[in-house]
Amino acid sequence: MPEHSENGARDEDLSAPAEGAHPAANSETAAVVGAALADAARKSGLNSLAQADRPNGHVLLEAMGGIRGIIEAVVPGLLFLLAYTLTKDLVLSLAVSVGVAAVLTVARLIQKTPVASAVGGLIGAVASAALALFTNRPEDNFVLGFVTNGGYAAALLISVLVGWPLIGLIAGYLMSDSIAWKKDAVKRRTFIVLTLCWAGMFLARLAVQLPLYYAGNVEWLAATKLLMGLPLYAPLLILTWLVVRGLYRKTPATS
Repeated sequence: MPEHSENGARDEDLSAPAEGAHPAANSETAAVVGAALADAARKSGLNSLAQADRPNGHVLLEAMGGIRGIIEAVVPGLLFLLAYTLTKDLVLSLAVSVGVAAVLTVARLIQKTPVASAVGGLIGAVASAALALFTNRPEDNFVLGFVTNGGYAAALLISVLVGWPLIGLIAGYLMSDSIAWKKDAVKRRTFIVLTLCWAGMFLARLAVQLPLYYAGNVEWLAATKLLMGLPLYAPLLILTWLVVRGLYRKTPATS
């Protein structure tokens, strides 16, 4: 149910569509986007986390892609950092990094496990390596990551500006609330804050790593990419889970 308070009208005004917009069309579009995002989240393991009564190691590990997913996310970058730090050989460092990513992807194919994330990571690694080799600038191996982080941050911020925070769309479908949360001022404000937190994570990566890129500091660039990857993602994921679960315990989904 919507929150009734002295500020209720103001809350509704803030989330109201701009003049000339079509609320029904906006809601339909948001519903389609939310359903697609939630489906992707379920396939990534976030559904188990959403349905869990309390966080535990197994559920959290599954939400982050399992041990294999963590290895695929961390090891290629770590090997690039080690190889480049020790040898300063760009070709060798990229070969080691991309080679390991390829081996991990082939292992998934052989074992017939889901390969979407691994293939996506391999394509990204190959594209980044190709750019670095083409320019002969080791730091260009990280340009695609900048584009990705910038794109995520922009999408999250735009979703807040148009009144449909992406975290709300994802959580709403994972919690079987669809877009009913939009009528609840507490949920709406909470999802705005959470969406801004996620945007802040991607922007923080850019704020730290871009100066290193322009300084040509490849070693620290590779290191900060690792340190600002899962070590930032995991705590924010847990915080989001705690907030969403607490929110739905206090204010059950409306029908």
